[in-house]
Formats: sequence, C-alpha cells, structure tokens
Amino acid sequence: MLTIGQLAGYVGVTAKTIRVYHAKGLLPEPPRDASGYRRYSAADAVELIKIRTLAEAGVPLARIRELRAGGGLREALRQIDDDLSARIDGLRATQERLRQLAGGQLSALPTDVVEFLSGLPGLGFSERWVALQHDLWLLVFATHPETARANFRDQSSMLADPELLSIVLEYDRVHDLDPRDPRVDALADKLISATHARYGAELPSYDQGSAIPALVQGAVNASSPAWRRLDSLLRERLR
Repeated sequence: MLTIGQLAGYVGVTAKTIRVYHAKGLLPEPPRDASGYRRYSAADAVELIKIRTLAEAGVPLARIRELRAGGGLREALRQIDDDLSARIDGLRATQERLRQLAGGQLSALPTDVVEFLSGLPGLGFSERWVALQHDLWLLVFATHPETARANFRDQSSMLADPELLSIVLEYDRVHDLDPRDPRVDALADKLISATHARYGAELPSYDQGSAIPALVQGAVNASSPAWRRLDSLLRERLR
C-alpha cells in the first residue's frame, strides 16, 4: 500500500493534484489507516495513470468524470483523438500563416487570386497597380465572400482578351497624367465601347445597399486625379 506522496511520485503528479481528483470525484478516496493516512493500492495507481493521460491530452476534468462514470469509453476516446487531430491540423495551419507573416507573404486571399496577382507584372502592370489590386480584392473577399468569386472570374477573364488587356494596361499607365490630358478622354471612350461590347445593355451590377463598391472606387480615385476624372467620365457617359 502506498501513501499519497509515494503514489504521486510514482505516477508523476503532485499530491495536490490527487486531492483535486478526489474532490472532483475522478478518483475514489481510499480509506485511512489507523494512523489517519490514506493508503493506495496498485489499482488506484492504474486509475490515476488513466486520469493523468486524459488530462494531459487536454480533456477537461468534468469530461473525464463523465467518461469514467458512463459507458462507451473506447468510442469517446476515439472522438477525443479525432478532436486532437483537428486541433493539431489547425495549429499547423496557424504556424504556417505565422511563418508567412514573418516572411512578409501573409495573404487572406484565395490561392488562385494570389497566383493571378503574382502574374500581373509579367503582363506589364506596375507594382503600384498590383498592390492596389491586392488591397481591393482583399477588401472584396473579406466583405462580400458570396459574390467575390464571380466578380473575380469576370474581372480576371478580361486579361485573357488582348484588346481588353491593352485597355487595362493603359488605365494603369494614365495614373500620372494630368486629368485634362486628352489621353484620359480617349481612354474613357475605349472603356465605354469595351464595356458595351462585353456586357451589352446589361451592365454589371453590384450589391444594392452596400457601401463597399463605392469604397473600392473611392480608393482607386484617391490614388490618382486622372483616374478620378476617368471615373467621372465613365459614369456620365454610361448613364
């Protein structure tokens, strides 16, 4: 028979932990001997090892008490194992995002959007344009996930058309022009013709009642007086 201190030493817990397990009904408290000391058997040691193993696996003490009081322990342990596996996967994903953050590569955008953006410089777009597109798509996917995918497919498919690609590249390049430069008006005409050719009478619509489309366009306009005037021309002529 073992004293509480001996049991704690053999199993690798503290005497205080054993007393907590007694108080919570996890481990039955053995009778005391004539001297008033608790005396533990090998069976008590085995039960304590089981409790300690579950506790170290992150199972709450209240749940351990339920498992030991009821049946279906094996199935419950399998469920706990599945939960632990899910937690491990989540921790690994978090670790990977932390590593990306440390390397300056963190992005909340879907992988295909990130790949699309990484290919823009090869098409001739400026770093400014790529950074702007990244931030705008980040905003759209975060606030309108239900429509962001369709909008992205529509916008990204434009660059597969050489004529449309040329127009979008020109949009990027007028950024630094004086807003009264004739090239801004000429680009507006091209954009209007391309928009009607692409969509016909059914121009693309945005979520009614949402401030995000205006916020997106506002971010574009704020970065360039030429882009701001271009937006005004498009609104006037398309209306």
